[in-house]
Amino acid sequence: MAGTAMTATFLAVLAGASLLAVTARRLRPNDRLPSLEGWALADRSLGPLWTWVLLGGTIFTAYTFTAVPGLAYGNGAPAFFAVPYTVLVCPLVFVLLARLWTVARRHGYITVADFVRGRYGSAPLALVVALTGILATMPYLALQLLGIRAVLTAGDMYPRGATGDLVMVALFAGLAVATYRHGLRAPTVISALKAVAVFVSLTAVTWLVLVRLGGPGAVFEGAAQRLGSSALLLSPAHQPAYATLALGSALALLMYPHVLTAGFASDGSRTLRKTAVALPAWTGLLALFGFLGIAALAVGVRAPEGAAEAAVPMLVDRLMPGPLTGLVFGAITVGALVPAAVMSIAAATSFVRNVYVEYVHPTATPKRQVRVAKLVSLTAKVGAVAFVFGLRDQDAVNLQLLGGVWILQIFPAVAVGLYTRWLHPRALLAGWGVGMVAGTFLVVREGFSPIVPLGTAAGPLEIYVGLVALLLNLTVAVAGSVALERLRVPRGADLTDLPPRLTVRRRPETGANNP
Repeated sequence: MAGTAMTATFLAVLAGASLLAVTARRLRPNDRLPSLEGWALADRSLGPLWTWVLLGGTIFTAYTFTAVPGLAYGNGAPAFFAVPYTVLVCPLVFVLLARLWTVARRHGYITVADFVRGRYGSAPLALVVALTGILATMPYLALQLLGIRAVLTAGDMYPRGATGDLVMVALFAGLAVATYRHGLRAPTVISALKAVAVFVSLTAVTWLVLVRLGGPGAVFEGAAQRLGSSALLLSPAHQPAYATLALGSALALLMYPHVLTAGFASDGSRTLRKTAVALPAWTGLLALFGFLGIAALAVGVRAPEGAAEAAVPMLVDRLMPGPLTGLVFGAITVGALVPAAVMSIAAATSFVRNVYVEYVHPTATPKRQVRVAKLVSLTAKVGAVAFVFGLRDQDAVNLQLLGGVWILQIFPAVAVGLYTRWLHPRALLAGWGVGMVAGTFLVVREGFSPIVPLGTAAGPLEIYVGLVALLLNLTVAVAGSVALERLRVPRGADLTDLPPRLTVRRRPETGANNP
């Protein structure tokens, strides 16, 4: 009976998500001609509440909600670097993303590569920014499917063989159709269901775990008996890795196309600042998921070898009643659909704006741009499904780790460019190349570990490899800019003409909260 109740609740949550996706067409203005801005950014019309659910639902992915507790289950305290990392994202949204939105709105930019093209007047630099974003996004998209599969497997809802693959395809098909037709509006309305389902279900699960296990003290005591008390505390040797991993991950996250797309869809920089203030509520959820990873240790959950991300779904399946289990599983599954949709939209938009229009079809009409973006978005989803079915899970994890290092290398061109144009575009290109090569080499050399040891007089210092690559990137960019300035090598025209402080008149509030 519990299995039936769990399945029924799980399907009810997915049915609710499908119904919400269908309603997205009613929120689409009928008096507008097709445009890439309308399809990919919902006409920049999202008010504070919609921006909060979309941006939070995009940043906090299903794989995050399974991987972080899985890391806590296997490694203890180091897993909680994700909590300060997501806290650091909030001031970055408040300052950088709000300023970037203002520039994008003023000049009609849809992607971050559009901004780089206008700021530096360099088509090659804009191209590498766009391609880096697409390259880093694709394994991230595939990881959402791995999160869904971990949930379905824990609930015995993922049959082996071709039948299980068909279940995965069926879950993704509805989202693909809704996104194809309605663009960003589809994941926006689904994100509202994700927020309600995740907040309600996680609060209930945490409360039941504390009641059944006798409080947080009993949870940590039980986990210490299995993992060791030292693993539940952050040792001084781990602190540099912990801090640099949190900082580097926060800087990288803001550069991902799907996060920027969700931010660009808001109706104003003030809306983004309000959203940034409220985003820590999602971070609290992530901390609770990490706590559930510790609870899984305490109750003796045995996750399959190499699949620690299944620990929390297995804990929920063991301790919770069927309906609540189905609600949690449905919430995590919907939690994958929102970021997956936004990722595919962001990748497609970057391709159309910065590759197709720039190099293939410069005179493409807005209608044709939307049509191509829809096809590329669909292709990205199909590619993610094929990737998950064709390669090992660890391959997707390794590529996503590389993606975080890669996307961090566009930070100088974007974030520094928001405040100064002193860095030469050719030097930025050289720095990007050095950072990409050095970061990839170090990650592969360390066996796809995000941490690299650096020798010091006091012993090896372990820090995040992405920051090492970024420092090399910045060093080359600064040195190259000095050399090119002395050689008087010309640079492209600045089409943004950014003043020290930016203000833009907000559009009328009528309909601002409708996606």
